[in-house]
Amino acid sequence: MYDILNEMKGRDAEMLMQSNYKKSVCALTCAAFLTLAAGCSDEQRQPTAASSVESQSDKDVPECCRPKEPKALKVNVYYPKDDGMGLVAVTRTVNTEKDDKYTAAMKSLLTGTKEKGQTTVIPKKAKLHSVKVQNGTATVDFSKELQQNFSGGSTGEEMLVGSIVDTLTEFPEVQNVQILIDGAKVETLSGHMDLSEPLARMSELVK
Repeated sequence: MYDILNEMKGRDAEMLMQSNYKKSVCALTCAAFLTLAAGCSDEQRQPTAASSVESQSDKDVPECCRPKEPKALKVNVYYPKDDGMGLVAVTRTVNTEKDDKYTAAMKSLLTGTKEKGQTTVIPKKAKLHSVKVQNGTATVDFSKELQQNFSGGSTGEEMLVGSIVDTLTEFPEVQNVQILIDGAKVETLSGHMDLSEPLARMSELVK
């Protein structure tokens, strides 16, 4: 009887050990699987160094923060011949980084010329307020000195107005030019030319 009981106890112990072994193996397998899964998940969540660098590339930098390249443009400005017999085109390179091309061309005209056979007709202290182009008409606004400091006659006035008009109508999209003084229309500069309406290109003056 005791032998039978001992045999049963031995079998129960063996079965218990096998059950515990299987549970341990299963637990270890599950733990290994979970660790591997967590590692993969971390890899997916963590960006690589290359990805981080790429996200900071130039294409992600706002355009306003990128370094601006200087913009150069060749334009023709017109100055009178020193004998007053017409206008001569002078090709200059202007910077359009801060100004539009129309304003840059007008500012270049106001700097005057030192070329042989040409003369500066823009009165001293005359300043450019603005240039706006709309529907084929360029409206150019000067300070009062353009009118007050002008002392030429009819030919001088024609050369002055012509230099402004022909410089701006060099741009194909500009067909007419309206000259303003301190934001207002004027009838004339010195009584020889009507400036109350926009003026077309004065091609007959170009020599």
